[in-house]
Amino acid sequence: MRLCLLGAGVFISSLPRATGLSVPEGKAYKKDASVLILGGGVAGVIAARTLHEQGIHNFTIVDAKGELGGRLTSGTFGATGKEVTLEFGANWVQGTQTGDGPANPIWTLAQKHKLDTHFNDWFGSITTYDANGQTDYLDVFNDSTDAYTNLTIAAGTRVDKQLVDGTARTGYSLIGAKSQSPQAMASEYYQFDWEYAQTPEESSWIASSWGNNFTYNTDVGGFGDDNQMSLDQRGFKYFLDAEAAEFIQPNQLRLNATVKKIKHTDSGVTVELINGETLHADYALCTFSLGVLQHDDVVFEPPLPDWKEEAIQSMTMATYTKVFLQFPEKFWFDTEMALYADPERGRYPVWQSLDHENFFPGSGIIFVTVTGDYSERIEALSDAQVQDEVVGVLRTMFPNATVPEPIAFHFMRWHSDPLFRGSYSNWPASFFSDHHDNLRANVGPRLWFAGEATSQKYFGFLHGAYFEGLEVGRLLAKCISEGGCVGIEHAPEVKNARPYKI
Repeated sequence: MRLCLLGAGVFISSLPRATGLSVPEGKAYKKDASVLILGGGVAGVIAARTLHEQGIHNFTIVDAKGELGGRLTSGTFGATGKEVTLEFGANWVQGTQTGDGPANPIWTLAQKHKLDTHFNDWFGSITTYDANGQTDYLDVFNDSTDAYTNLTIAAGTRVDKQLVDGTARTGYSLIGAKSQSPQAMASEYYQFDWEYAQTPEESSWIASSWGNNFTYNTDVGGFGDDNQMSLDQRGFKYFLDAEAAEFIQPNQLRLNATVKKIKHTDSGVTVELINGETLHADYALCTFSLGVLQHDDVVFEPPLPDWKEEAIQSMTMATYTKVFLQFPEKFWFDTEMALYADPERGRYPVWQSLDHENFFPGSGIIFVTVTGDYSERIEALSDAQVQDEVVGVLRTMFPNATVPEPIAFHFMRWHSDPLFRGSYSNWPASFFSDHHDNLRANVGPRLWFAGEATSQKYFGFLHGAYFEGLEVGRLLAKCISEGGCVGIEHAPEVKNARPYKI
């Protein structure tokens, strides 16, 4: 599949070399850093590493959490004596490397820091269930795999013909894949929603296809279809901690520091924290999640321009929720994965056993994933209510087993958390390439943005955050070292190719 991508343009503006921070009133502030990197996730740490490698050490990473990692969030789960470190957020290196082809940089770091991972067989080790218990509909499941492949091929044809985008649901319908039975809907969910954390109706047909291909399809430069699940008891984010430890000094970190307001002018930035403290710098790099920007959890002064705000509000922050349960002993499937087809599409469909020889044998742990609106729905319920629903589904899946109450239960409320407001970005059909250029673009010479959402090829992926941190780090280093500013071009307005006919 060939995809035509718009390249990001640049502009040069002449700026004085950064020596101090001036304000309109003429009062001079002492700089706390040349660059304030707001957020200590993958994009922020890799941007900091890039500055360091370019000889720029006057930066500070500011993060609201007490540790680096961002949405890489690990935690101890399980009853006393049966605890395991699990990943509540990102869990997999998706696409690793095929032969001597391009390597996923997350995989490179995982190998460098000797992260404990294991291949997770999503398609070859799966058992299927519906409202009647275990039911073999692998033929329907395999058909859904073929339908998704055809969906991406048809999207590539539209790009070649310069045809308009549509929703992935439109794409499925046009290739004749109209999932109607609970089994077909669950199988489609496994192929699509489980990856993008939103439904085909909410997702771009073309962008979802290139998002898949640029990671998994080696024919277009992807890394390959291998995936590695982190089992490391130091946490998946250990690769990021270990990488940061090679160059970050203690005085370059400000943890447990939540940003409240960012004031930006042509001559510098001032960042206000919720504790009333202010930090001053020449540049700010915002690596907040798209969801945080959408919810106005951070105030910008002056407000972001219309072209930037439209871009932020036009993309989507999706939510992906893993619900973990631990039982005294295993009573479920022996495969790695299971699919449950409920009459309601998206109701506790994708299950994974961690009590498996490849993962944590004897742990008694299983988890189920929900996404999108269903994630938001369960966040509004109490833990007890969600536990009752999930255990009820297990009793439907295993009618001949005695399913006890779990001895441990946990899930994250990503959408409700003001530090995240969701799990990762998704590209809707109404989101144009110019919108995405504007999402990436800096506002004035001093306020910059980076994160997985700003990656055109790899939005939603950890490696998208890596590549964006690398690229923006290089641009900022050039700004500082040359006394001029290389900025990412933006479109003042995003217009239709043709006028509306009304």
